[in-house]
Amino acid sequence: MKFDVLTLFPEMFELLNKSVIGKAIEKGIIDINLINIRDFSKDKHRKVDDTPYGGGAGMVIRPDVVYDAYTSIKDKNAKVIYLSPQGQVLNQKKVEDLSKQEHIILLCGHYEGIDQRVIDEIVDEEISIGDYVLTGGEIPAIVLIDTVSRYVDGVLNKESIKEESFSNGLLEYPQYTRPEVFCGKKVPEVLISGHHENIRNWRRNEAIKYTYMKRPELLKDVEIEFRS
Repeated sequence: MKFDVLTLFPEMFELLNKSVIGKAIEKGIIDINLINIRDFSKDKHRKVDDTPYGGGAGMVIRPDVVYDAYTSIKDKNAKVIYLSPQGQVLNQKKVEDLSKQEHIILLCGHYEGIDQRVIDEIVDEEISIGDYVLTGGEIPAIVLIDTVSRYVDGVLNKESIKEESFSNGLLEYPQYTRPEVFCGKKVPEVLISGHHENIRNWRRNEAIKYTYMKRPELLKDVEIEFRS
């Protein structure tokens, strides 16, 4: 999968070269191309913003600069996403849908935003990572790249994402590892029993209980069945 990112701060994406996503980049499974919007400024000082028509605080990114940056990597088959607090909130279903795309172009806003005309012209969808406002779209873009990339074939073992939180409408069951006893607390007996069916049932039951305790609103769309 290819991600093209239109941004004023390409250096912020350096952390994607680490860990799982970094390995996927090295293997050529994920391709992240950073386009600095400032490179398309016609101003000698590389200025990309201006005061808003109608007055108000802050500055607005010019539409012509964004459009020129976009046309430098334009692909009619790519999905163009604007990271915006006004967009649909990113969830697991959306993540899995986006992972089926071959090419995604991410537009990162900054300051008071981007001139609406270029958004109307090039953007297919607006996506938010939560109902709050950040200083720019770079952090949401990093979040989107990370979470979508995990579902691209070859990035992770399929078993790793099969039972994680939200993958089946529930939060993930609790995990344990060595030592067997820690701070006086022992690993649940069923997990060291070697009985795979009992382990599966225990994990399903714990996932339901954890979801009920932490995110009960998720259960409205899940068929609840405790297994013994």
